[in-house]
Amino acid sequence: MNICIIGGGLTGLSLAKNLINKKINVHIYQKTKINNFSPTRTIGISKNNLEYFEKEILLLPKKNKWKIKKIEIYSEKEKKHKILNFEDNKKNLFYIIKNDEIYKLLNNELSKNKLFKKITVKKNSYEELLKKNSYDLIINCEKDNPISKKNFVKKINKDYKNIAYTTIFEHKKLENNSAIQIFTSLGPIAFLPLSSTQTSVVFSIDVKNKIYSDSDVLRFINKFNPKFQIKKFFKLNNFKLESSNLRKYYHKNILAFGDLLHKIHPLAGQGFNMTLRDIKDLSKIIQDKIDLGLQLDSSILEEFQNKTKNKNFIFSTGIDFIYEIFNFDKEYKGKTLNKIFKVFGKNKNLINSIIKFADKGLGI
Repeated sequence: MNICIIGGGLTGLSLAKNLINKKINVHIYQKTKINNFSPTRTIGISKNNLEYFEKEILLLPKKNKWKIKKIEIYSEKEKKHKILNFEDNKKNLFYIIKNDEIYKLLNNELSKNKLFKKITVKKNSYEELLKKNSYDLIINCEKDNPISKKNFVKKINKDYKNIAYTTIFEHKKLENNSAIQIFTSLGPIAFLPLSSTQTSVVFSIDVKNKIYSDSDVLRFINKFNPKFQIKKFFKLNNFKLESSNLRKYYHKNILAFGDLLHKIHPLAGQGFNMTLRDIKDLSKIIQDKIDLGLQLDSSILEEFQNKTKNKNFIFSTGIDFIYEIFNFDKEYKGKTLNKIFKVFGKNKNLINSIIKFADKGLGI
């Protein structure tokens, strides 16, 4: 059995490692070598997804994952009083991991495996790849290549007119296991602990009416800093924010995957978690075929679309709804959000349902 994955980012490597664990030959095609993953980008992985990742993909060293035991929500108007609090005394809520570290771990493990091969391609190589047709399945994780532009263009798109700024700062040592989200007049800012002395920041800023400089952004981070005695900042990076949902997941024996399938606002830190749930679903479908002694073919792709498309759309729409509540609240200067969250905070069953939703996604 042979599978081709197009795209050598975290999604492609995670899927490749999962498939190789099943003794499937995997070739990754990518445009250029990736040697410089941003050291200031982090991902949050839910407890349930991390358990799956470590069982079915790769066990992560303890030093590469930082436990988050609590999520505290504040508004700019009420900085000292939590308007919402998520906590489960029996377990950690999620884990923060540096993008570049998980990439290096996956890349190193794959490079040692005889079933794995990485190929750098040029533009015309995509046409040659399709002509050869030497793979049972092709899984496309790249948004900007000839295959995507020809076969995966029908999407539901939304431009948030936001830019996400990310960085990491060093600070004085403290107990640092609470993620903090503050809804500000500029946009939501999240402080995500990486260790007792380092914290990452994701700040989604509304740029419809004004563009801000890096120095402005650092000044805002300092302004909304909830508790840290900051010693120094690392490099500030940024990227445009938009959401998209692909209308059809596959074409012939080619499956769209990762951000090409669905892209969401980072407000709730669920982007990579959605992809991990997709890997879990696709992996099970493939394993069922293997167990039955069946050939891997395009029927897998149709089954995957039927299983995941509706729940992915509902989940991403839910994240967008949270953003729109925040956006609506800005027009009323923080009055609505505080009231809504305070009502939510009194309902323990609702809080537990939200925690489960963030951890496991939709069980449909």
